[in-house]
Amino acid sequence: MNIASKLPAVGTNIFTVMSTLAAEHKAVNLGQGFPDFPMNEELTGLVAAAMKNGFNQYAPMPGWPALREAIAEKIHFLYGSNVSPDTEITITPGGTYAIYSALTAILNPGDEVILFEPCYDSYIPNIEINGAKAVPINLVYPEYKIDWKAVRAAVNEKTRCIMINTPHNPTGSVIGPEDIAELRSIVKDTNIFILSDEVYEHLIFDGITHQSILRYPDLLERSFVCFSFGKVYNCTGWKLGYCVAPAPLMKEFRKVHQFNCFSCFTPAQVALAEFLKHRDAYLGLSGFMQEKRDYFTKLMSRTRFTLQPSYGSYFICGTYERISDEPDKELAIRLTKEAGIATIPVSSFYHNGKDDKVLRFCFSKKNETLEAAVEKLMKC
Repeated sequence: MNIASKLPAVGTNIFTVMSTLAAEHKAVNLGQGFPDFPMNEELTGLVAAAMKNGFNQYAPMPGWPALREAIAEKIHFLYGSNVSPDTEITITPGGTYAIYSALTAILNPGDEVILFEPCYDSYIPNIEINGAKAVPINLVYPEYKIDWKAVRAAVNEKTRCIMINTPHNPTGSVIGPEDIAELRSIVKDTNIFILSDEVYEHLIFDGITHQSILRYPDLLERSFVCFSFGKVYNCTGWKLGYCVAPAPLMKEFRKVHQFNCFSCFTPAQVALAEFLKHRDAYLGLSGFMQEKRDYFTKLMSRTRFTLQPSYGSYFICGTYERISDEPDKELAIRLTKEAGIATIPVSSFYHNGKDDKVLRFCFSKKNETLEAAVEKLMKC
């Protein structure tokens, strides 16, 4: 039987390709964004205790009430915003799911969504499967800053949403107060929604303040803001996150959610509700990951790669003009096969494969993993 694909241009994503190659060639994997070090033992102990204490059945559709209350308290503590745990927070199976559900809640065929490339690879398929049109705007290379003049030129009567991501995957760039001012100016007196991907909320470096949409009531009233526990607590395999939105928008979000996932893994929600009381656990994450970034940067100075600044996330990008002039995807595959080190070509984060000859490295790894990787890269 033939199927008329809703995503005819989509194949196996680059993360699967590179991770499969890494496993096949026993390469050190600095490609896909996941840690290889243990997560917090107290948190895993709380999950085990929740299971032993009988918290093993369906959680309520919006999420475990105590967890939503803990998130609302955290939001007020960090950003000064009052968010209702009952009507404005929904627990989701990961940040990617939250992004998909938010787009599905608001998009209709013919709508347009402005986004910035390079971007996380789920964005455009999420838009297109809802019958809408993605309008990609290139971030200004090499700083990967937003060209707000280009945004203004792209806005029209069909513009339904603007998507932002800070700290940014794959580049590690971050949005500043001047970007918030531009965004505020563009959406004022319009019906344009904002979808803010903030899964690396607590992984921001060098004393920079995270410009969460949750700080700005006038922007939050038109926004879906998506988060990930997996990125915060180094448990990406849990696939647990949440979305924050004003009640009228969350009502539509939950309509999608209740007929898709409905509810998420209960023991982890019970555990996180307790663990979020320990503010030091998330407040200390930036310093911990910044040490990883700095150590990897120091190690990489011994190679012929040129690293670009990274102000947040798990990632740092590097150019290789002193090594090769081949396309980034070809180099990434060759490095995996011949040098035993897996990376991600940044061209994979552009819909048209734009190639600035940049590779993305994940530094959220044990020091010995980073050391082993750089030993191999020094031979390139």
